[in-house]
Amino acid sequence: MTTLPAPDDYSQLPAPSSQLRWGLCCQFLDSPIKFRTATHGYVSTLTPKKRREYLADIADNNAIALADAVERCHQLGIGAFRITSQLLPLATHPLTGYTLEQLDPGGGVAGALSFAGALAQAYDIRLSLHPDQFVVLNSEREPVVQSAIQEMELHSEVAELVGADVIVLHGGGGVGGTTVALERLERGLDRLSARARERVALENDDRCFTPRDLMPLCERTGVPLVYDVHHHRCLADGYSVGEATDLAFATWRDREPYAHLSSPKEGWAGPNVRAHADYIDPADFPDEWLPALSGAEGSRTMTIDVEAKAKERAVIAIKQAVQRHTSGEESLQGRQAAHAG
Repeated sequence: MTTLPAPDDYSQLPAPSSQLRWGLCCQFLDSPIKFRTATHGYVSTLTPKKRREYLADIADNNAIALADAVERCHQLGIGAFRITSQLLPLATHPLTGYTLEQLDPGGGVAGALSFAGALAQAYDIRLSLHPDQFVVLNSEREPVVQSAIQEMELHSEVAELVGADVIVLHGGGGVGGTTVALERLERGLDRLSARARERVALENDDRCFTPRDLMPLCERTGVPLVYDVHHHRCLADGYSVGEATDLAFATWRDREPYAHLSSPKEGWAGPNVRAHADYIDPADFPDEWLPALSGAEGSRTMTIDVEAKAKERAVIAIKQAVQRHTSGEESLQGRQAAHAG
């Protein structure tokens, strides 16, 4: 178990990096910040009035929790936060769904979300969203595509309120082959509103679409690529990590690139290299990303979302390990990672 500073002692935490922004995904392990959710099964038993009150209370709680999350990230030196996709639970449900205006006509929830966004801007904490896996914009089934568009529009509404500049989306399914599936994805992207389209970014996954698959679409449409190095190691495409990094970062043009980092739960020799570990193996941090940490000439500022079960503990642990490496105290290769592919 990695030893971390006591919750109220930030003096031991490394100072924020000038060109590398570490990101936390959705939840905290130690901090008492909780995002509430709801189930259709329960809310469907309530009267319309009670249902609205119940869901409005959850939305208000979650908006306040988001501001608390931003504050906590600032205290811990974490520079990015991925907002839970269940911030407004059941909003797009076909039976118990709602708009934010219907739920909260007084605008209290929207105001609280705007406050959280202003706080993030003041602290320079980058906010993003990542819809659930069921959001499949390239489905062959029109009802699934319509549902995905509705979900993306909800996320874009939240993103606009909080000032999030990125909504990360997987390419979807590969039915019909890569070329046909990507054509469907491009048609789906064209159906998004300008608000959603200007924020959407595609992520390479570990089953269907590699960086090489997505790159032509990203270059053609102007949609940037979030480079997930773990997924790339699971589903190789002939690009090296350095090549994929450079090509993916170029799709962001003058914006700050986004990347994802995780390690396999049972190591690269384990039975399932796709499952995420509690912590990041320092050997899985790409050497090609080190210049951003040291601020080397020509390097770009980048955001790295740490996808690990130990949440803020994992972010701080890999941040400390990488900074110790750059200061010459320890090598990242202390634990060798035999990457698949």
